[in-house]
Amino acid sequence: MTVERVLARGLQELGLDGASGLDARLIAYLELLARWNRVYNLTAVQDPIEQVTRHLLDSLALLPYLPPGGEVLDVGSGAGLPGIPLALAAPGRRFRLLDSSLKKTRFLTQAVAELGIGNATVTRARVESFRPAPPPAVIVARAFAPLDRMLAAVGHLCVPGVAVLAMKGPGAEREAERLPEGFALTAAHVLRVPGLAQERRLLHVTRV
Repeated sequence: MTVERVLARGLQELGLDGASGLDARLIAYLELLARWNRVYNLTAVQDPIEQVTRHLLDSLALLPYLPPGGEVLDVGSGAGLPGIPLALAAPGRRFRLLDSSLKKTRFLTQAVAELGIGNATVTRARVESFRPAPPPAVIVARAFAPLDRMLAAVGHLCVPGVAVLAMKGPGAEREAERLPEGFALTAAHVLRVPGLAQERRLLHVTRV
C-alpha cells in the first residue's frame, strides 16, 4: 500500500478526510523531513509508511482533545511532532513549536516557511527558561519526559486554566499516580491511532 493510501485511510478514520489539501501538505512535510533526516537524524523512524502511522496519525489523534482557547505550546517539538500535523489540521489555532536544539529548530523554521504554516511560530529555548506573555492556553508534549519531570519543567507556565496534554504509551497510569504537588489529573483518554497496535494514552493535567 502506498503512503498516500495509508494516509488517506487514516485521515478518514480520524474524521479529517474533509480537510481541503491536508493530505498533500502532510505528505510534503514527510518529504521535507526525509531530506533533512539524511543529514540531521531528526527521527529514528525511516520507513515512510511507518512515519504516516507513528508520526502523522499519532499526532492527529490528539486533535479532538485540544481544549478551545489561545496558543498551543508544543514542548520539545523535535521534528515538529505533534505540533506541525496539528497546525496543518487546525489552521484556526495558533501553535508555538519549542525546542532547545539548534538543528531541530532550523528544520522547524524551514518547514514552517516551506509549507506555508502561517499559524505556527518556532522558538529555540529550554522550556524551563521560556516565559511568554501571555502564557499558552494549552501545553502538549509527545515523548518529552516522564510526566513528573515534564510538569516540573513546565510548571511555571501552568497558571490556572492552562491544560497540559501529555501523549503516553504503556505505563501512563503509573506516571499519573506520581503527579507533583499542585497538579491534578483531569482526564485520561485512550487514543485510537489508525494502523497502530501499540497502546496510546493522553493524560490531561491541570494546576489545582
